[in-house]
Amino acid sequence: MSSEDGSAIARELKTHVTILGGIIAVMWLVEIVDTSLRGALNIYGIIPHEEIGLRGILFAPFLHGDFVHLAANTIPFLTLGWLIMLRETSDFFVVSAITMLVSGAGVWLTGEPGSIHIGASGVIFGYLGFLLFRGYFERSAVSLFVSLFVGFAYGSMIWGILPTLPGVSWQGHLFGFIGGAIAARFLAQQKHRG
Repeated sequence: MSSEDGSAIARELKTHVTILGGIIAVMWLVEIVDTSLRGALNIYGIIPHEEIGLRGILFAPFLHGDFVHLAANTIPFLTLGWLIMLRETSDFFVVSAITMLVSGAGVWLTGEPGSIHIGASGVIFGYLGFLLFRGYFERSAVSLFVSLFVGFAYGSMIWGILPTLPGVSWQGHLFGFIGGAIAARFLAQQKHRG
C-alpha cells in the first residue's frame, strides 16, 4: 500500500469517526438536557395520528427515555452505521434518511393514539435490514459476507419487530427494518445503473 493510499484510508476513517461521533454526541447532549428538564423534550417524539406528531419523524431518533435506553442504542448505532459507511460514506446518509422516514411514518400511521415514540432503535433496525438485504440485492461476495456477519452478530435483534415487550415501539423496529430493505434495493439499483 502506498503512502497516498494510507493517507486516503486515514482521512476516510477520520470522516467516519467525525460523523458517527458527532451524531452520538448530539444524542447524549440531548439526553443530558432532557434529563435536566425531567423528560420535557420527549413531547417532540412521534405522536401517532396527530399532525403535530409528524415532527417526531425527524426528532425521535435523537430522544431517549433515559441514559440506559440511550446506552443500549449507542453501540449498535455505531457498529451498524460504520458497516454501512465502509463501502461509501454517502450510503450512510441515504440509509439513515430512508429508514427515519419509513420507520417514522409507519409508527405515526400504526402506533397507539396518544402514545409517544422516541429512540434511535427504528433507525438501528433500518441499518440491520439494510445490511442483511444488501447482500441479496447486490449479490457481490463482499456484501454477502457482510450480510452473513451481521446476521450472525445481530440476528437475534430480529425478534424486536414483534410486539413482545410492553412499552417498546415494535412498530418503529418493524418499519425501520422495512425501510432498511427498501434502502438496500434502492442503492443496489443505483449502483447497477452507475
